[in-house]
Amino acid sequence: MATPGQGLTPVEEALARILADAQPISGADMLPLAECRHRVLASDVHSGIDVPPADNSSMDGYALRFADYAAGQRHFTVTQRVVAGAVGGPLKAGTAVRIFTGAELPPGADTVVMQEDARAADGAVEFGEGVRAAANVRPRGQDIAAGSRVVEAGTSLTAAHVGLLASVGLSQVPVLPRLRVAILSTGNELVEPGQPLGPGQIYNSNRYMLAGMLEDLGMTVVDMGIVPDDPEGTRRLLSQAAEAADVVLSTGGVSVGEEDHVKGAVEALGQLQLWKLAIKPGKPLAYGRVAGKPFFGLPGNPSSVFVTFTVIARPYLLRMQGLTSDLRLTEIQATAGFDWPKPGKRQEYLRARLETHGDGAVARLHPNQSSGVLASVAWGNCLVVVPVGKTLEVGDVVSVVLL
Repeated sequence: MATPGQGLTPVEEALARILADAQPISGADMLPLAECRHRVLASDVHSGIDVPPADNSSMDGYALRFADYAAGQRHFTVTQRVVAGAVGGPLKAGTAVRIFTGAELPPGADTVVMQEDARAADGAVEFGEGVRAAANVRPRGQDIAAGSRVVEAGTSLTAAHVGLLASVGLSQVPVLPRLRVAILSTGNELVEPGQPLGPGQIYNSNRYMLAGMLEDLGMTVVDMGIVPDDPEGTRRLLSQAAEAADVVLSTGGVSVGEEDHVKGAVEALGQLQLWKLAIKPGKPLAYGRVAGKPFFGLPGNPSSVFVTFTVIARPYLLRMQGLTSDLRLTEIQATAGFDWPKPGKRQEYLRARLETHGDGAVARLHPNQSSGVLASVAWGNCLVVVPVGKTLEVGDVVSVVLL
């Protein structure tokens, strides 16, 4: 097994190690449903009712007792009119009920014939051949049975989940607290957008990209700003970040240059558990603890930040947020629309665009795969995974991570 500073840790090994180290956040807040989207459910939710609560019609039409029809009756007197939200009286033998979509079937009725298949006139209705028992009826509990689990703990609640919880009458549910993630950028060269650039300076794009990705995950961003390339300043800001958040993410300063001070600051404040991965882009990634809080030191180049966050940090953060599944992005098989003739010593994640054609999905590469080219990330919609030592030709099957 590779150790910090000795060789490069394979991607899957690194991911397994950090996920085993992840401790989900604890506690629970009772929130109104309207505020629960993108929050993680803290405990299982069970339904106290059947949904639907009674047999109801899935069509506008006529409700009848199928036994009457099966006995040869085709002409029925219409004795009631039942709309959604109303409850009819018991169905009299040999009669039918005019019924509308969503309305409960009157006691005794068990089949609905849609109005297009019926001939109604003078308070009666006539049916042809082919009526099936229980046709066009949504049975009680078809969607959800009383007592059944509606949503499992550890689920990130989507709009569909919120709707489902509302359908069983819940107005609020317990959710885990939002994970607080501190982000800080290192480097004398960084300038915030809106400020003039001086000689040798660049705008801080990583700050905005990381904040956006964290907010997309439903997490709270604690923005610690920029720290210059200074050992004492780096230690001070990392310590403040650990006090303010559950997890600390930094960008830059984790390589081996004389002005890369993050690694030393982490070792002074805590411990470095992982350093340098067999991943491209993004080799100088660090993971450890700062003042007891989990820490990720991501590289400084924008594409490296995007790839290492997506592949390594994102699954870890989701587990800390309490998710029990779907920690990694969907990976599918596609056809290479490019040649990759040189085998690499690290697992590569190529920024690409997946295009769908009549003969399947084809992945096409951005022409510039430099780790500093953020345009390749904005242009692409997937990452093509190239294992260590692998070459590719047009038409080969490749693994693609969907973004």
